[in-house]
Amino acid sequence: MQKDSKIYIAGHAGLMGAAIIRRLKADGYTNLVYKTHSELELMDDVAVDNFFKNEQPEYVFLFAAKVGGIISNRDHPAEFLYENLKIELNVIGNAHKYKVKKLMMPGSTCIYPKLAEQPLKEESLLAGLLEPTNEAYAIAKISGIKLCQSFNKQYGTNFISVMPTSIYGPNDNFDPAESHVIPALIRRFHDAKINKLESVVMWGTGTPRREFMHVDDMADALVYLMNNYDGSELINIGMGNDIPINDLASGIAKVIGYEGKIEHDLTKPDGTPRKLVDTSKLDETGWKPKVTLEDGLKETYKWFLGNIVNKE
Repeated sequence: MQKDSKIYIAGHAGLMGAAIIRRLKADGYTNLVYKTHSELELMDDVAVDNFFKNEQPEYVFLFAAKVGGIISNRDHPAEFLYENLKIELNVIGNAHKYKVKKLMMPGSTCIYPKLAEQPLKEESLLAGLLEPTNEAYAIAKISGIKLCQSFNKQYGTNFISVMPTSIYGPNDNFDPAESHVIPALIRRFHDAKINKLESVVMWGTGTPRREFMHVDDMADALVYLMNNYDGSELINIGMGNDIPINDLASGIAKVIGYEGKIEHDLTKPDGTPRKLVDTSKLDETGWKPKVTLEDGLKETYKWFLGNIVNKE
């Protein structure tokens, strides 16, 4: 990408999209295009076609998606499948139609088979049964990846697919029922501290292991790969290490200063036992993460206090 290349960031208001914009601006890119949901409905075929025809973006980061936590995925499979498929069909199809130079399609480590060999290798995709609670989301994301690969094979496009590990950081969703584990736990421990509660309830057993990357690290990796990686093969993006959810919860409680008990709601699902990605391909590119989990949690809690708590 040149500094004046026209770059479209779909999903710019979300956790990942906002971080990509921060990274691009910091790196001196000056011709960024993004639209709010009210300005551009990505499920509207005609609207997306008109957008690509009028704007003619050269590069596309496709980070608009319907996302949610484990309960939301379990309870709303139709929306997760339908909405994500529509977005992918419209954006990827028009990227081909209007000759976009390069598009990045993200999957997610949660779309690998539930019992895939650890650490997760790129070739494990579709090698086993999916995690039932997020099957619809996974099928939609896999379809987007396969669509990119198919366009590359048939038409010679340069649509790359990446597999990010779990992310967290500024602009995350801190709703305790709809959010992912780190923002959900930050919210619960903070509220428990403020309300002087003796205990905090955590979903599941706490034994599954998860890998977490700060969103600004992830954005740095994505921009790096957009500039330095080509081809149809998937590439994992991760830290190369993971942590039990129980240890994560203890670490968050320490950052917040909550000293009560941690209890477990065993009626809630655990999800996949482990999700650690093999970063061998990423390592070969020369890129390395910079933000430790401890530092990232401290920064995220500081952002939460300044941007969520202070506005409530």
